[in-house]
Order: sequence, then structure tokens, then C-alpha cells
Amino acid sequence: MAMAVELGLDTLPSDPLLLVLSFLDYRDLCSCSSVNRRLNQLSGHTPLWKRLCKKYWLLSESEQIQSNSWKDTFRELYADLGRYIQHYATIMQAWDDLKRYLEQRCPRMIVSLKDGVQEQDLNDVEDQIRCKLPADYRCSFRIHNGQRLVVPGLMGSMALSNHYRSEDLLDIDTAAGGFQQRPGLRQCLPLTFCIHTGLSQYMALESVEGRELCDIFYQCPDQIARNPSAIDMFITGTSFSDWFTSYVRSVVKGEYPIIREQIFRYIHDKECVATTGDITVSVSTSFLPELSSVHPPHYFFTYRIRIEMSKDAFPEKSCQLDSRYWRITNAKGDVEEVHGPGVVGEYPKLSPGKVYEYTSCTTFSTTSGYMEGYYTFHRLGKRDEVFNVTIPRFHMVCPTFRVSSARSEGSADDCAFNEEDSTDRDDYEERPRRRGLVLPDPTLRCPRHT
Repeated sequence: MAMAVELGLDTLPSDPLLLVLSFLDYRDLCSCSSVNRRLNQLSGHTPLWKRLCKKYWLLSESEQIQSNSWKDTFRELYADLGRYIQHYATIMQAWDDLKRYLEQRCPRMIVSLKDGVQEQDLNDVEDQIRCKLPADYRCSFRIHNGQRLVVPGLMGSMALSNHYRSEDLLDIDTAAGGFQQRPGLRQCLPLTFCIHTGLSQYMALESVEGRELCDIFYQCPDQIARNPSAIDMFITGTSFSDWFTSYVRSVVKGEYPIIREQIFRYIHDKECVATTGDITVSVSTSFLPELSSVHPPHYFFTYRIRIEMSKDAFPEKSCQLDSRYWRITNAKGDVEEVHGPGVVGEYPKLSPGKVYEYTSCTTFSTTSGYMEGYYTFHRLGKRDEVFNVTIPRFHMVCPTFRVSSARSEGSADDCAFNEEDSTDRDDYEERPRRRGLVLPDPTLRCPRHT
């Protein structure tokens, strides 16, 4: 009978040990190197650290420093960026995806991006504002320090007939210069800025005034409360990483249309399409926080409609739009019907393969509502042949909002307001334009009629 051989780390074959080590994280792999000489040798195996470099630093073969081993490369990167190891790969991937997409469709945006800053620069900003910056925010600015104040802005645009918004991602120094300590926006850092409207999205660096730490929001002054520090908030994110990566995903998936080399933040529901004969109508919508308010309840939406005649239609199917009909319903179930000639003052003609697009807007006194209706056309060759084309129902919902904790100091009876729902709009009164990092006047009222 053969004598049993006792197996130990020194006698086990290398392949099964390397397989076990391949399941370890970088901390455990470093710990293994201190167990004994055998594990010290195996834990430095090149494929192990090559995998970790790709996982945490997105490092490819061509980017690796040839004079270093993969283990040394990991150590060097960890020494510089180790505090961001839980965020770096996610945020770096988002930046890479965004730049690849923009190079093809909006190349001039790439030129506006700034190189990343160093740790000391971020530490200096923390000393300046006397607040800690979130790790995911710092990580992103190590990669790219925002962009120059240019048009178009990286964080999306929106345009109506006499209103234009394009948000730049602020560099760290400009953001620090706009850091807020006044009542209503205490400890809030601006992330974006529009040079046309003065609009910014802010990030809360502390849990104060009804905000949670790292909330990202558009400010919305309470127009009823007596207290000027009563500022409501339309929430757009709960952390920098989620806010930025979700935006990038929407961009690279083509969910936002590219118009004149700008990213327009319209949301299109793929089910919001209706075809009548040879004509297809589809709708995209967007919420405009800068023209909305919570107190009084006034929620402003814009919608972009695409009307297209099939390229396979017969030439005699060519037609012209005469009028529109809308059925508008708010969240209370109140219904308003609107009849009007043309669309935005035009009477577009459609022929096989032709597309007509236009933008309009509406307001609700409730946080959501929907519209549906039809267009009336006539054939170009037969004026008396009139027919209707269905407009699919499309819903509009304002983002989550938080009410200012300072509101209790005012009274809801301080100011009367009109809860009338508006009809579809072709135009509207614009707020005064502001330039520079200037906060909107808390007493400024949103336009209620257009």
C-alpha cells in the first residue's frame, strides 16, 4: 500500500494556486504575498495584476508603461488615485464613452474640455470653501476639469423661439467661486452654468435646509413664502457619479437628439408614435426647471414633434397641414380642448420622404399631465380631400422636488396665484437674461402666459 503524501502550499502545483489567487482582490493579493515565499512569488504573477489594472484603471496593453511590471503599474496608479478606486473605472468609462460619441457628432465640444487637475488643486479648493468634496466628484475632476464657458455646453441644451439654455460643466475654480453660503443655498456647489440664463445645477455638500448630502438640483425660489431663503429644489441626482453616468448613458444611447452639433435634452418614449396612412407622428418632451415653480404650482414643459411621410408613399399623397386639435389633461383629470390653425404659425407641406419638425410648449398647475390630438390635412392635388392624422398621447412629468425647510416661516396666504392650466404654446414671455455666475432673483416670477 502506497504511503500518503501530505500536501502543503510548498508542494501544491502552481496552476490550482494561481486559479485561487485569481479570485482575490488587490488587498487580499497583497496580504498573500506576506504569507510565505511560495505565495510571495505566485502573487506577483503578471496575469493577476494585469487583470486588476484593467478592472480598476481600465488600462490596456498599449497604455501600460513598458519598463514596469503590471504589479508596479498598479502600485503607481494606486499611489496617485487609490482614494478613488471604487469610482475611477465607472467615471473613466463614462468619460471615454462620451468623448467617443462626441468626436463623431459634436466634435467642437471635445475642444472645450479641460485636462484633469491634481490632488493639491482639489485640496486647495476644500480649504477655500471649508467643505469636503465628494470622492466621486474629485475623481471626475482628476480626469477632466470640466470645460471652458462656451456654447454649446457639455451638459445639454434646450431652445424655444425666444429662450435658449446650454449648460457648461464648470471647472473646479469657477465652481469654487460660485460656492454658496447664503440662506437657502448654504453649502451648495454649482456643477453647471448657462451663460444665457444664469441657470445652474447645484450639489449639496452638507445635509442642511432640507437637502440630503450630495443631492444635485435646480433651485426654485418659493414665490409665495415671505422668507427669501425659502428655495425649493427640483432633484436631478443623488450623487455626482449617478448624475453624470446616467446622463452619459442617455447621450451615447442616442436618447437625446443631436441638433446643430448640440445635445438637446428631449426624452422620447418609443411607444409615443402613431401612424395614420403614410404619415407618422412621434413626440419627445422635456421639463424646463428655469420656467417652473413649486409655489405657486406652475410646471413648464416643451415638446418636439416629428411629422414624417413615408418615402414609399405615392406622389399624389402629398398634403398640407391646415389645423391642429389638442386634448390636454392634467393630473386632476381636468380637460382642456384647443383648436388652432397650423402649427407655430406654419402650414407645412409633406411629400414622400419629407420630414417636418417643430417645438412648442405647455404648462400645468399639476406635477404631471398628458396631451393627445390630431392634425387636419388636405391633399395638394385635391383641396376637398381632408383627413385627420393622429397625434399619440404623450405624458409630461416634473422631476422629484423637495420643499424648502424655510417655508414654514412664510404663509401660503401671503400671495394669491392663478392655477389655470395653459394651452399649447408657440411663444412666451422670457425672463430677463443674466450673465456671469449670478443667482436668479428669488422674487422673480415665472411666466404664466405666453
